[in-house]
Amino acid sequence: MSTITIPSPVPSPANDAESIRKALQGWRADKEALVRILAQRTAAQRSGIRRAYAFLFREPLLNSFRQRLSRQYCPVSLDFWKAIILWTMDPAERDANLVHGALKRMDGDFVSVLVEVACASTPDHLVAVRRAYCSLFACSVEEDLASSSAFEQPLKKMLVSLLSSYRYGGVRVNQEVAKLEATQLSEAIRKKEPHRDEVIRIVSTRSKAQLGATLQRYRDDHHGTDFVQDIDSHCSSQFAKTLKIAVWCLTSPEKHFAEVIRESIAGLGTYEDMLTRAIVSRAEIDMRQIKAEYTVRFKTTVTRDVVDDTSFGYRDLLLALVGSEEEGAENMRRCIPC
Repeated sequence: MSTITIPSPVPSPANDAESIRKALQGWRADKEALVRILAQRTAAQRSGIRRAYAFLFREPLLNSFRQRLSRQYCPVSLDFWKAIILWTMDPAERDANLVHGALKRMDGDFVSVLVEVACASTPDHLVAVRRAYCSLFACSVEEDLASSSAFEQPLKKMLVSLLSSYRYGGVRVNQEVAKLEATQLSEAIRKKEPHRDEVIRIVSTRSKAQLGATLQRYRDDHHGTDFVQDIDSHCSSQFAKTLKIAVWCLTSPEKHFAEVIRESIAGLGTYEDMLTRAIVSRAEIDMRQIKAEYTVRFKTTVTRDVVDDTSFGYRDLLLALVGSEEEGAENMRRCIPC
């Protein structure tokens, strides 16, 4: 569920565009005003603001932001502008840029970026991402991934399969298929061969509902032991780690993104790009569930950790997207048995 708070009434896109233009004037941009406007608008509303801005000022809004970014030298300001640009983008355009950046840089948690976009999206959104990628970079994401020398088989095969998938989005499941495929997953884990073709096929093609039924059957057959737990216990390869991320993103994305946020701020320093990606990409999807999972697992809140590890405009933008922790606390109470 989204954590974005929309004002009532909502100003017109033209009024918002004029307010943003005013906020960008002068030596220092009014970051507070930018957060107040953009962090309280849906993706459709932000798209309207971009169109109005381009019409009124004969310049794309994102170009205005990038000009500001190019003049900044303070790391906190850089983080703010990078975050506001990602947030203002169309969601499919944003994910296409994240995937392209991951494929070109090949550093940090770039594999996680690919799996998140492939598996934590709806089928139609993933199609939109692939279309946006072709439009922006004049080639397909599958082409760039398949030609990359950074991946070896079978990891490359699984990533290509995940990113090129179009899954059935309904709730219908076949319990006989679930029984058969749970057995296939069990055999692969028992022999420490998670890279088997049937495992790749199951994870990259089955609907989320069907995969959920298969994993439930796996738990039932293994007396409550979870498939992801068995991956951790029996397999340690990069493929196995990526498989775990894929399963979580497909069935319980809040678990994966709670870990991403925690990893980005745990220890010394902050991985701002990782933190930004997790919050910006999930704020309109399931940030409430992520906050509840985060509190249960780490015994603190996303808000508290963001406040402790970020500052100024960057912190204010992230907090606006994270939303009130009272919602997360209520969800947490619902998750804890009486």
